[in-house]
Amino acid sequence: MANSFEGILQQADQDGIAIVHEKHGWKHLGQDMVFPHVILTMTINGSARAFYDMVEVKTEKPNELFVIMPGHVMHPIEYSEDYSFVLVVISPTIFEDLRFMLFSHDYSKFHHAPLYTLTNEQRNILHLLLLQLDKVLTYSPETMPHRKNMIVYLLAVCYEYLNFFRREIDKRWKVSRHNNLFNQFCNLVVAHYRESREVQFYAEKLNLTPKYFSKIIREVTDGLSPADWIEQYIVAQAQQLLKTHPSMTIQEISFMLGFNEPATFCRYYKRVTGQTAKHYRNEVRILSSLS
Repeated sequence: MANSFEGILQQADQDGIAIVHEKHGWKHLGQDMVFPHVILTMTINGSARAFYDMVEVKTEKPNELFVIMPGHVMHPIEYSEDYSFVLVVISPTIFEDLRFMLFSHDYSKFHHAPLYTLTNEQRNILHLLLLQLDKVLTYSPETMPHRKNMIVYLLAVCYEYLNFFRREIDKRWKVSRHNNLFNQFCNLVVAHYRESREVQFYAEKLNLTPKYFSKIIREVTDGLSPADWIEQYIVAQAQQLLKTHPSMTIQEISFMLGFNEPATFCRYYKRVTGQTAKHYRNEVRILSSLS
């Protein structure tokens, strides 16, 4: 498996899941990262800081499990020299099958409280399940006709264990009304950003006036307005497409993001970032050729 994060994502798309038992550091410091995958990290050594949907999270001790749900924004800030972690990436297809199997569960709790510290016993249970998944991945779909089902079943067991491990923190954890509205707003942007980039659209979805809605979001994000958050999310989606789909034209990307005209997207992107989408893509190509 390629050790680059992009290579790991490709491996997950190909096999349904990718597992790296010890990865060191991130190469994407200071960049917004947004993926359709479920991403789990479990700290082995060291520490790291990041923003998850503009809320700061820190991992500072072994066995801290961090769950990143599809479509939400991860922004790594820094990590210590000795930072290492287990990385698990679940493809969108496998996640949909998992959600169908476990349809009664509330996955939003991983967005509300994404960080949880496992005990050594809990870590060992998870480790054994990951080893079982590793074993399944050694077989081809031709050799193991029900390989995909095996992956989904083992992930379902992993989820049920995590759900069990978290039961006390989930009972204790209470979200304030403002934080709850912000979480609803984030999920609405993930679902509707192609449909609307207007603050009023999201305020109406939450049955709030745009003025009061903006006030709440600024309080939760230490001054970031809803418009700022929407812009940052759309730019993160655009940069991910520009970076991972080099054969797609700017026009195709603009349509995928919900812009009626490529020129509108280009103006939007430049206003938010200060550079053109073409310039960003060229920078990515140069950096890729040097790595």
